Amino acid sequence: MSKNLSELSGRKGLDDNLFNRIGELAKPDGTPSIEELDKLAKEFLIGTANTYGTASFYDFLKPENKGKKVYVCNGTACLCAGTQDKVSEELSNHFQADEVGHMTCLGRCHENSAFHLNGKNYSGNAVEDLPNIINTVSEKNKDTYHVQASGQEILTKPFTNIKEYYAPFQAALKKESVDILAEIKTSNVRGRGGAGFPMGLKLEFCRKEEADTKFIICNADEGDPGAYSDRYLLEHQPHAVLFGMMISGYVTGAEYGILYIRAEYPESAIICQNAIDELRAEGLIGKNIEGTEFNFDLKIIQAQGSYICGEETALINSIEGQRPEVRIRPPFPAQRGLFNKPTIVNNVETLATVHHILENGGAAWKAIGTERSSGTKLVSLDSLFNNPGMYEVEMGTPLSEIVYDLGGGFKKPVKALQIGGPLGGLVPVSKIGDLTLDFESFSQNGFLMGHASVVSVPEDFPIMKFIEHLFDFAAYESCGKCFPCRLGTKRGHELSTKALNSDYKIDRKLFDDLLTTLEKGSLCAHGGGIPLPVRNALQYFESELKEYFN
Repeated sequence: MSKNLSELSGRKGLDDNLFNRIGELAKPDGTPSIEELDKLAKEFLIGTANTYGTASFYDFLKPENKGKKVYVCNGTACLCAGTQDKVSEELSNHFQADEVGHMTCLGRCHENSAFHLNGKNYSGNAVEDLPNIINTVSEKNKDTYHVQASGQEILTKPFTNIKEYYAPFQAALKKESVDILAEIKTSNVRGRGGAGFPMGLKLEFCRKEEADTKFIICNADEGDPGAYSDRYLLEHQPHAVLFGMMISGYVTGAEYGILYIRAEYPESAIICQNAIDELRAEGLIGKNIEGTEFNFDLKIIQAQGSYICGEETALINSIEGQRPEVRIRPPFPAQRGLFNKPTIVNNVETLATVHHILENGGAAWKAIGTERSSGTKLVSLDSLFNNPGMYEVEMGTPLSEIVYDLGGGFKKPVKALQIGGPLGGLVPVSKIGDLTLDFESFSQNGFLMGHASVVSVPEDFPIMKFIEHLFDFAAYESCGKCFPCRLGTKRGHELSTKALNSDYKIDRKLFDDLLTTLEKGSLCAHGGGIPLPVRNALQYFESELKEYFN
């Protein structure tokens, strides 16, 4: 049935996209009406259960969103910083309780106190100026943060101009696409979204598929609380991302590029659309680019609030207007993805590496970093660092250098770092000296680098409360397709909540069985990944947690 829905959703192509249409219907009241969804179902020749099932899944489409006017960030960085109770209190002076919703991570982790109002994100001391923000056109949504490269500037290198920046793209069009692919493979650049799969291999898989239509998707649904590296690239280096998509299209034979940008990043969508308009004005996208037979166009699709859409197959289902449930693989997206066509899904930062590779050669990128983790990596540090901000470091850089030299240490005592989002692992400060920033070091030490976002867990923040927060997040964001994740994350949340709020003791053997079931039985890395930080907590904070277990 899902395959048929993909075909039906693709009948009108990208110009008249079902998911976008549902989003437009939700704008006036926060959720589309049943009548509107029924009409849309008839138009796209799908069941009314399908349109309603989709709309009822997303935070900003579901009926519960009706009438919401303002949203408070409830991401991990803001939680650990302890800023959101004050934000909620201030907002309660201006809005009714049923007018206030939540958003999970607005990417303002460098200063916290984050909230969303009238299509804009605010943070820092903005909450102290609420009357002006509500009643006037305010510029307080514009945030600034420190950006620094510890070595060579690549991803943080200032943009020049369209003509100069896209010269490597124009040169690439004069070469055989297989030669361009060879440079990417030589670089050994690995996916920056968490899995670390070689970009060149993924492109090659798609290239080998015979199809009349192929797609390049930029996964800009950066949902890991604490991460704002993708937001930095989308808002300050949008052309680096678009360049990577265009080259990916050239080497695979794809003619369409889609930026799937999370709803929590409204400013990112505006800035990227402006960059796309610049490319169109210069004739660098469209039909017969630079007089060649290469056709490529770009479109932005705005997400509607769902962490699971960071998983590539759930993201594809989302674009098709289906519930964003994870697909069983094989077939992989490079074989059968969007509208059942070969599709490449790459993370924002992964795509942004391509410009340097084409301008300087794959060997130049490969020479940076370690043997298996090449190049540079963006690291986002939260507000509990003395020097919060965005840092570009070479792979293999000691974590201690990032934390204490670049980050300047902590403003208050910290006992652990959540690195790489909720699925990335919980690193006690005692392990900082043992790690280097690369895939292998984190894996060998029982962690996962992921996005390389860093959230500081203060000394006075209970680890059991942190575990409860992880399970709460995982249960809420589960797509619900597989039983281990749908039920297991909920059970984990129930157990941790009960232990925190009563004299109930969790059976440790039962709890370990639950984690193992999640790891081995879940369909994707959402349910399969959440046990990692929980096991880290049990291993390194046993003395603090023993009162909750028997």
